[in-house]
Amino acid sequence: MTNTQKSSSDPVFLRLLGYVKHYRIGFIAAILGMIAYSSIDIFFYSQIQTFIDNGLVDKDYELIYMMGIAVPFVFLARGIANFIATYSLNWVGTRVVARLRQDVFTHMMKLPVPFHDENSTGDLISKITYDIAQVQQASSKALMTLVREGAFVIGLVAYMFYLSWQLSAIFLLIGPLVAVIVTFVSKRFRMVSKKLQQAAGGVTTVSEQMLNGHKVVVMNNAQQTEFEKFSEVNNLSRQQQMKMVSTTAVSVSVIQIIASLALSVVLIIASNPEFMETLTAGTFTTIITFMMTLLRPLKLLTTVNSEFQRGMAACASVFELLDEKTEKDKGKLEVERVAGEIKFDNLTFTYATKDEPALNSVNLHIPAGKTFALVGQSGSGKSTIVSLLTRFYDYQSGVIEIDGHKITDYSLSSLRDQFALVSQQVILFNDTIANNIAYGIDGVTREQVEQAADAAYVTEFTNGLPEGLDTEIGENGVSLSGGQRQRVTIARAILKNAPILILDEATSALDTESERRIQMALDELSENRTVIVIAHRLSTIENADSIVVMSQGKIVEQGSHAELLQKQGFYHQIHSLQFSTEV
Repeated sequence: MTNTQKSSSDPVFLRLLGYVKHYRIGFIAAILGMIAYSSIDIFFYSQIQTFIDNGLVDKDYELIYMMGIAVPFVFLARGIANFIATYSLNWVGTRVVARLRQDVFTHMMKLPVPFHDENSTGDLISKITYDIAQVQQASSKALMTLVREGAFVIGLVAYMFYLSWQLSAIFLLIGPLVAVIVTFVSKRFRMVSKKLQQAAGGVTTVSEQMLNGHKVVVMNNAQQTEFEKFSEVNNLSRQQQMKMVSTTAVSVSVIQIIASLALSVVLIIASNPEFMETLTAGTFTTIITFMMTLLRPLKLLTTVNSEFQRGMAACASVFELLDEKTEKDKGKLEVERVAGEIKFDNLTFTYATKDEPALNSVNLHIPAGKTFALVGQSGSGKSTIVSLLTRFYDYQSGVIEIDGHKITDYSLSSLRDQFALVSQQVILFNDTIANNIAYGIDGVTREQVEQAADAAYVTEFTNGLPEGLDTEIGENGVSLSGGQRQRVTIARAILKNAPILILDEATSALDTESERRIQMALDELSENRTVIVIAHRLSTIENADSIVVMSQGKIVEQGSHAELLQKQGFYHQIHSLQFSTEV
């Protein structure tokens, strides 16, 4: 094995063994079971010499009789060893994989928003499913074959040297050849496995996009486009699979040819009458049997090497994800409830994928308990302000303060507890309506959930459902209309009762009547709270304490609805355009 390969594979395997140490008793039992299994096989084959020389040649019928009695007990012991090895290794393997999968899932939740922006959901899901499934193969079937068959090969060769080192010396020549082939093949397997993982991620991504956007695909008659996309990634996966198969087939054939050459050399040496006089029939038959027997474990070891290297490549991919840095959470300040005063001081922020700043020297003061509205064209920086305030992203320069403390002084959990967010992008879970309303909120009662549902007019449509608030709504609330889904998220915000309320187009998916009712509920909810409203419909923010007009990442106007109209500036233009269009 080369130094480069050692540096890439050894740390990964050692790190995986770090998970095994928690279940070391089961792992030791598995190793001992596998060694016992191989030892019993070697013992069984070693008795060929005794059977031929003593039993057949010397006609020791009592020995043959005793061997006949012993065979079932030998295979019983072999079966017990196999059960211990198989059960123990799979017990360890399933627990290691479950622990590893849990670590990956937990780590993904802690990764910052920019990481999720830069990585497709399909690729991340593939790591939890496909990659870890490959690790399971490596930690159970592949490892079992490597240890059991490896011990078997070592035992056979050692016993052959014991019987006749002259005939067995050929292995000193073919051993290095086999090692070179295995090293080259292992490197090839690792490379192909990495590409296979990428292809699997592509299959997952394209499938997920098609399923999530099925209505769009159908409405735009884009079935052929999606077919071609999937066909491309599917064919790439097939090609990588075939590269793996061809590498395995070639390596198995080459190693077996080398082993056959060793057998050929032994037979040629044995053709010398003088040499044969030094061997008994039993010894020669045993050596030939051992050499023939070696072909199968060598084939298994080469074949399973592909699975093992695939598992190590998957393991490296999983560990690479686990090594991604989580959200920075150095804040120590823990508060039960803030007053809600917010200050932005010379705030500048640029997205990692952009050259121009999304926010440029923004200064804003929002007193506690006031309602501030952010308006402006798409891309003006309104949503970016909210994302920075909740620390989905970290700004490059300037300061954001809440109640006089930098937001970085607060712990992430304490900071986010101060916000209730209702976004235009509605996210619901495959659960009941009641559980979606109470999602992530500890210690709430059924009565409180029902009160929040009433306030958000959720009960208007749940009263007509057989299960009411306990109705299962499917993935992302697929069984609900857009307006109904939005009401559920508003009820969640009402129930959270946070001191700072963020409404990002909160009523965008509602009809006029529902919007009017929800607006009344939000008006009541806004009392004694700091409210930040992002809105395109100016009619929903006319009563805001202050309206902030943004353009190209800067604040260009600020004032009340009446004040901004009098200025005849940006806000007046937007207002005139919007209401003339509505009329």
